[in-house]
Amino acid sequence: MRRWLPYPLLTLLLTGMWLLLNRTLDPGHVVLGAAVGVASARAYASLQAPEGRVRRWGAILPLAWLVLLDIVRSNIAVARIVLSLGARKQTSDFLDIPLELRSRAGLAVLACIITATPGTAWVSYDPERSVVTIHVLDLIDREAWIRTIKDRYERRLREIFE
Repeated sequence: MRRWLPYPLLTLLLTGMWLLLNRTLDPGHVVLGAAVGVASARAYASLQAPEGRVRRWGAILPLAWLVLLDIVRSNIAVARIVLSLGARKQTSDFLDIPLELRSRAGLAVLACIITATPGTAWVSYDPERSVVTIHVLDLIDREAWIRTIKDRYERRLREIFE
């Protein structure tokens, strides 16, 4: 049963969401919602999400707070760039950052952090060289960006996952 229905709670929640969105308990919608729930849960299981073991739970909250502050700060910076309409020439570019982080779960969280922060995007990761490539909307100082990623995020993620 576990292989056929890998995430029963997810299946149940998706079925419930289907019924709520359609505002009906019609048997046809129940069956269709269940089919969508089962198919979605099986598709999610096939993604093979990285399994990570959290080593320091206490480091998660400070990292989350830091990420929240950085997202707000970046939103303001991107808004200034957009609203200035070319008053200052910004330089967007790609940046390669060498990483010491090896945990797949840690790398996944780092990818989410970088992509969720306005003005930056995770582009690729080379596992052989352990180098991440990111795109930065307004790249003024390359070394400052490398220090930011390594000191603010990578170091904390290594504490959490490694």
